[in-house]
Amino acid sequence: VTLGACGLVGGGTGGLGQSDTVEFDGVTFHGTAESTRDSRQRFTASVTGVSESLEGAIEAARHEGIEHCIEFFGTSDIVWDVGPETPRDALIIEGDTLTFLGTCVPPA
Repeated sequence: VTLGACGLVGGGTGGLGQSDTVEFDGVTFHGTAESTRDSRQRFTASVTGVSESLEGAIEAARHEGIEHCIEFFGTSDIVWDVGPETPRDALIIEGDTLTFLGTCVPPA
């Protein structure tokens, strides 16, 4: 997975649902990835700022999901229910927030 044109702003990973700030497409996005304590594999990744750049928000939400899976499983492999490849008109956008739904794929 290539993240390209990304820069962490304000100190890196958020972890455990804490806010993370990343920059894509020249826009700073604030995001989180959250899961339940008993099921870290299933998660939601959300970012605010979608009105500034949909494509940037998509990359920022992907980034949040990847960070989550690396933190808990040591891999960036994800099966997305709603994610970067979802048709744009089927994305979950509420207000100015984009949300992805995914499952980390632990190493075999």
